[in-house]
Order: sequence, then structure tokens, then C-alpha cells
Amino acid sequence: MGFHTSGTSGVIEQADVTRTNPVPREGENRNSAARVESASPHAVARWCAAQGWPVHPLAPGRKTPAGNCPSCRAHRHEPASCPCLPAGRPCHGFHSATTDLVLVDQWWADQPAGGVGVACGPAGLVIIDVDAHPVPLADRSRLLPGIPIPDQVTLEGLASGFDTLALLAAYRGRPNPAQDDTTLRVRTPSGGLHIWYQNHDPSTRLRCSTGSGRNTALAWQVDVRANGGYIVAPGTRTAQGVYRAEGRARTPVALPDWLRDELVRTGHVVQRQPPAPAPVSSGRPRPASSGRPAPARADQILDPLITEVAGCATAPEGTGFSEKLNRAAYTAGGLVGAGHLEHAAIRDRLVRVACYARPWQQPRNEKIVDDALAVGSARPLHLKGRP
Repeated sequence: MGFHTSGTSGVIEQADVTRTNPVPREGENRNSAARVESASPHAVARWCAAQGWPVHPLAPGRKTPAGNCPSCRAHRHEPASCPCLPAGRPCHGFHSATTDLVLVDQWWADQPAGGVGVACGPAGLVIIDVDAHPVPLADRSRLLPGIPIPDQVTLEGLASGFDTLALLAAYRGRPNPAQDDTTLRVRTPSGGLHIWYQNHDPSTRLRCSTGSGRNTALAWQVDVRANGGYIVAPGTRTAQGVYRAEGRARTPVALPDWLRDELVRTGHVVQRQPPAPAPVSSGRPRPASSGRPAPARADQILDPLITEVAGCATAPEGTGFSEKLNRAAYTAGGLVGAGHLEHAAIRDRLVRVACYARPWQQPRNEKIVDDALAVGSARPLHLKGRP
């Protein structure tokens, strides 16, 4: 039995066709709308906000959020306590995302060349992010997490996320999402594909993943963008090219049930720890301590490691920064895998402290964090009475 797919090359060959596909602006129909590729970032941001998708600026020519203001870069703090957000300034990436058209107009007037990011969680979006990176094929045990691929299945021709997504759909007897022309699909400059869906089940909150982990990827080279992350809007231009909408669909349809089930199966549900029950006073003296150590808390283990990373800001080199960041992210991954931390929140914290210490190498910081989180999450770190 061999693996074959006809979807990969066909999708790629259709990329140029999308140059003539328009994206409607607010109050316009598809026939009268301007093409997304020629629309200004400001127009794209307004269109996204009109769909109910909170937006935030990206750095001009890049797919990463615009940098924080000098004050926020110099003084590390949580986004929730940032004075910029109440003042209407777009610090902290997707944490500042809004649908307020007054702010949208102001932000893109200040930075007309800034790209457009969409905060997935508040928008209720789930994006299947299919990559086509030219890297060696992973071991068959990592191609479809949790699904063994028998040795008699040959993997000849399998080379990208397009192939593993097609393989997953074939295993489940479902249509290939990469060919789902009923929903918004966006071709990336690197040849990948963003498949946009709407999560209409608020009881199941889904989180982002990274494609390098065994327990967090939908498939090899197939990531997920949801709560705790953002997606690049169609029409955004980077140094590598334009994010182009494919086909005729310009809005996302509901996430198919089978894909939601796969995301649940592969650990993409946001886990919330149940609150501890409030103590009930009986009026009696409390019993003496048993002498056993109290259960360890995740922050007791992680905070010292993150402090070491932040301490590297005092010197540009010679501090073992990469090793310290890797150790902190690997430990955090283990705590995520055991259910003690939420992936999106701790990833955001690690990336922010890394960029505080080494602001000139943000892409490298994110790669270290993502890789170490993914490896660590495959080795859960359970807390059992550790001091």
C-alpha cells in the first residue's frame, strides 16, 4: 500500500489565479470590491474589523507584531497591566487587537505600511496552518500524532503539510480541508496555506499549536492558530510576498465536526484547572502539619528559570542566553504537557521575556521557545509533592 495525493501540486499551481479574486469592503458586494492584493493595509484592517475580527498592526514588511513602545520595551510587565492599551496604543501584539474603527483608523494613519494581524481567540477563529518547508521527512511516528502508520504504507512522495493533512483526511474518510473551497483560504508567500474556520462551539476553546511537537500538532507541518495567537490577514504584504486569498470564498465557515474532534484528540483544547474548594470553617483548631512537603506549584519551578533569562538583558553576549531560554521553555513545555500551564499564555510570557533580553533577534527567540516547548510537552512534568 502506498501513499499518494493529487492535492498538493494542484493547489500550488492555482496560486496565480487568486490575483483576480476580490475581497469585499464593508457595504460592498464581491463584484464591486477592490482586489485584496491592491487594497491598502488600512482598508484590509477595516474590512477585518467589520467582520468582527479584532486586528492589530504588524511590523511593516513582516509577519510579526509591531514592536512595543520604548517604555514597554524597557520595563517588563504583563499586557493586562500595560498603560498603553487603555490609552489606545497598540502594544503587546494581539493583546491590543480591536474592532474599534476609530482606533483602527488611528493606528494605520500612524503606520500606513503596517500589516494586519487578526487575534484568533476573540474572533472565534480556528486556522489550519499548512506548511511546505523543505525539510527532511519526520519519523512516521510523528507524521500523524496518535495515529500509527503501518510499515507497509510507503511514504514515497510525502514531503509537506499538504500531504500529511491529505493523509489525515483520507484516514478519517473526510474531504481534504486544503481543498475546501467553501471557506476562506489564504496562500502564504512561502507556499503554505491558511485554512480559516469559525469555532461556533464556545464550550470547546481551542488553542494554538506548534508543528514540531508530538502532542501539540494536528499533523507534521500542520499547525493550528486559535486562542492565544494571531493570523496574518489576507492582503498583507511582507518582504517575501503577499498573503493571497484563494478561490471565491472570503469568509470562514464553521469548523467541521471531524476536525474539531481531531483537535480535541491532539490536545488543542484549552485546559482550565478547576478552582480549589473554599475552606469550610468548623470552629475547631486546625490539625498539625503532617510534615510532608506541600505540592509544588508550577511558578515555583519556572519563575527562577525565567528570571535567569531576563537577567541576560544586562549583557549582549556571554550569558548563555540560548541555553537558559531553552531550559526555561523545555520545563514550561513539561508543565503544559502535565496540564499545569496553558500553552498560549506561557509561550507569550517566554517570548516577551526573551525579546526583553535579546530584542534584536525576535525570530530566533520564537524558534527556541517553540521548539523547546514542543519537545518538553512530549515529556509531561507532573508535580507530586515537590518542595
